[in-house]
Amino acid sequence: MAEKNEELVDATTEGEAPSIEQRAEQAERRRDEYYRLLKQSQADYENAHQRNQREREQERRFRASGLAGDLLPALDNLERALASAKEAGESGPLAEGVALVHAQLLDALKRHGVTRMEAEGQPFDPHLHQGVMQQPAADRPPNTVLHVLEQGYMIHDRVLRAAKVIVSTQPTN
Repeated sequence: MAEKNEELVDATTEGEAPSIEQRAEQAERRRDEYYRLLKQSQADYENAHQRNQREREQERRFRASGLAGDLLPALDNLERALASAKEAGESGPLAEGVALVHAQLLDALKRHGVTRMEAEGQPFDPHLHQGVMQQPAADRPPNTVLHVLEQGYMIHDRVLRAAKVIVSTQPTN
């Protein structure tokens, strides 16, 4: 568009006024350019609006992540208490109460999209598991989760906390 304007300026500097046809062409080019800019601006606005909606939806979907992450250590402690009570052979009202609180906490987390990952016996996946140690195992293939030291959790389709695991290795002969 700038080249055409320069042509008109050159024509006017030589003493000739631009003709009506030239001015009409120039006006049409400007109109077309403004229309193109308008369409581009509308598309940019719509793309930004859609991106903003997607980001807000993601934020809503994962808003429980912080609270859930803070509650996981308490859940771990409840599981340790239940394991200790089971080892001691206790099944009284205190153990039942701890089990009930544990179940309620798991249920509340599940309502917000937080679920426990099943890791034991699964192939080791560094995206889901944090290998703490390796242990030779004749009955399991190498790189299989032998034991879960700390449960892993997902929130919807994202890892909230990776499971801390012991991974099998090839036994040494």
